[in-house]
Amino acid sequence: MGATAWARTTFGDAADALTDIVPACLARAHERARNGHESVHTQTLEAYGHGLYAAQYEELVSGLEPVAGAAPVRLQGRTVMVLADHVIYPIRYAKKDVPVTAARLRHATGFRADLIRRHGPEPMQQVLDLGLDELDPPEPHPDLGLLPQDVRLVLVAYACAMDRGVMRAEWGSAELRREDRYLVWHHHEPLPRG
Repeated sequence: MGATAWARTTFGDAADALTDIVPACLARAHERARNGHESVHTQTLEAYGHGLYAAQYEELVSGLEPVAGAAPVRLQGRTVMVLADHVIYPIRYAKKDVPVTAARLRHATGFRADLIRRHGPEPMQQVLDLGLDELDPPEPHPDLGLLPQDVRLVLVAYACAMDRGVMRAEWGSAELRREDRYLVWHHHEPLPRG
């Protein structure tokens, strides 16, 4: 599968390679997490979930390191890659096969929320100003200072479960609605199955 116009605009010459590398990384992360779960023989899926969380970052770093211009950045204890002024950040949004438009974060605050608000697209609708004095917003996560302000965010959002593997993977840019924690996609497109 060739890269789309959006991918070429976002990543330039690396777009074709990324279109293949990113899904393969997600598939390898799932395999590692499933193997870890099977090794510990637990009745719960904790080993799978924690393993997938760690492996998604490691596999993306491993897959993207050889790409010309890719640079690692350590954020909140995990290494992520920056390429063509875009930080590539994975999010498993579901454990079942649902559209990426159903994606939402567990929390409206914290590192991921701050990352999306600071490096994602400008909100489509501005917050209604009622003229009331509001509390000062909390300081963003300190690790965000490691990213230049002009770096943009590309979310790699995927649905994945231990018994079914990666069912869906898409990438694009989204804002975070504070009131319900849903991602509002400005652009998203499917990635091929890894």
